[in-house]
Amino acid sequence: MIERPEALKFDLPHLLSGFGGVYLVNAIVAFIFAASAPVAIILTAGQQGGLTEADIASWLFACFFINGLISLGFCLIYRQPLVFFWTIPGTVLVGQALEHLTYAQTIGAYYATGLLMLVIGLSGWMRKCMSLLPMPIVMAMVAGVFLQFGLNLIFAIRDGFLIAAPMTAVFFVLSAFPKLSRTLPPLIGALVTGLLVVVALGEFKMTGTEMSIFARPGLYAPEFSWGALVELVIPLAITVLAAQNAQGFAVLETAGHKAPVNAITTACGIGSLITALFGSVSTCFTGPVNAILSSSGDKEKHYAAGVMVGLLALLFGIFSPVFTRFMFATPKVFIATLAGLAMVRILERAFVASFKGHFTLGACVTFLVTVANVPIFSIGAPFWGLVIGFGVSWALERDDFRELALK
Repeated sequence: MIERPEALKFDLPHLLSGFGGVYLVNAIVAFIFAASAPVAIILTAGQQGGLTEADIASWLFACFFINGLISLGFCLIYRQPLVFFWTIPGTVLVGQALEHLTYAQTIGAYYATGLLMLVIGLSGWMRKCMSLLPMPIVMAMVAGVFLQFGLNLIFAIRDGFLIAAPMTAVFFVLSAFPKLSRTLPPLIGALVTGLLVVVALGEFKMTGTEMSIFARPGLYAPEFSWGALVELVIPLAITVLAAQNAQGFAVLETAGHKAPVNAITTACGIGSLITALFGSVSTCFTGPVNAILSSSGDKEKHYAAGVMVGLLALLFGIFSPVFTRFMFATPKVFIATLAGLAMVRILERAFVASFKGHFTLGACVTFLVTVANVPIFSIGAPFWGLVIGFGVSWALERDDFRELALK
């Protein structure tokens, strides 16, 4: 069921012809996007779960280095912009779960999630599974998980106005001018503004023990707990396959590419099993990065930009302790603001997808249960949000299920 590439031929001159111009710009912008706000989300989740700086550096190593290798392989084999990173909504889920689960139990869930995605990819069930999922209910769970990040943005403006307010202002000003935002993406503008303000206020403080410049990833033993497996595996798999991979497939289809769906799903499973060794959340096929890479230029050279992003990811992974220490040297309001701004558009899209059409009652119940964040039988709220919301829709929105079955 794995899709074969059209031709297994390495054309170095053709690849190098894409190492410049708009492809280089797109690669740099896409990588900075991946290495800024999404990294801030990892730091937030790690701090929320009480992880050490070394744990987070190992997590970042796997996120970038392992997924960078997978991205390089796929871009070169399929000659498309096929970049893999990690699931952002899954990271947020893990941050919440680490408040009552151990790190080892969470890592055990990573392994189970990777195995599940591997089976789905090898079986060719991916497209069928996507067609059976009520997407509004899934996105309502995502919205409920992300909501706290939006609230943290407001709290950051309240508690650290001199840092958070300029970052937020620049983000929205750039967002208001599409031509300008294509040159300087709003998130990157907010990042640069925040760093300048932090340095100007003297809030950049490198503290703590000495740390290696080069990555020394740890190897983490999993613990398989039924509570952790029930709470995390299905929600993590759904956030990868439905909330992230599906977005990436749609982005590439719009740009004229035909993504190898089963091969990508299989790679997410294998990648998740490998990155779990180093304590990293599950691998996913990234939508925003691939959207940037395929946004302009000759379609046949988009893969060259993907190769450049993969190479940059390898470098980031190798020097992950440096980047981790750098981010920890900034104030918490800087991280909270950057993560919150990254979530604004995603939260908006999640709400629109949840409440614009079918399954709105089930989506509403899912959202409320997830936001309430009340665990049942030591299993977190996101899982129960999906189960209860699905049950409400099955009981009271049967016509919507009939329409879904006909698509």
